[in-house]
Amino acid sequence: MARRRSPRVHERVLEAALALFAKRGIVGTSMDAVAEASGVSKATIYNHWADKDALCLEALGRLHGLDDVAPPVDSGDLQRDLTEILAFQPASARREALQKEIWPHLMAYAAQNRDFGDAWRRTVMKPARDRLATRITHAITRGEVPPDVHIDFAVAMLIGPLMYRHAFAAVHGGLPENMPALLAGAFCRAFAAVERPRAGVLRPRRRPTGRRR
Repeated sequence: MARRRSPRVHERVLEAALALFAKRGIVGTSMDAVAEASGVSKATIYNHWADKDALCLEALGRLHGLDDVAPPVDSGDLQRDLTEILAFQPASARREALQKEIWPHLMAYAAQNRDFGDAWRRTVMKPARDRLATRITHAITRGEVPPDVHIDFAVAMLIGPLMYRHAFAAVHGGLPENMPALLAGAFCRAFAAVERPRAGVLRPRRRPTGRRR
């Protein structure tokens, strides 16, 4: 018969794990260290999580607001909707300083541990990707952007700069805080400035020029 899991113990271990990940990194944090920091026995911790990767995934997912479901966004205004999707900040993801400390460790660990990296992308990154992809698909259907826009390329254009900001925030602190709005505006200007494609080619729209008489 499975043991009952205490919510208070669960939260205590998550908090201890996050503090250690920020201080020592994920690789440098052992389950023994989590047990010591949380005051919870290792046997009890393993009753809540199968291994360190499972604990890490839940702890970091909680930090990034994985337990908050983002509402669908489709107001009819593409730029506004893209800005809202890119700027979505779950209520539980409020410890920005801790996120900045952990983010480099997360990137390094995901690169070294392929299974963990796949799980992280599937559970944390994919929902945000899918929200953008859905809204851009609607934009194509409505004629807001050309029909041959590649969905994943468009999503990469929008998410890539935000990933860059996360990765280099400590080095380049001058990056603008309103990047979601800037990205959405740049995206809409770029695709609004092209004609409907002919033969699969995006052609710049020529501006009319005045003629001298």
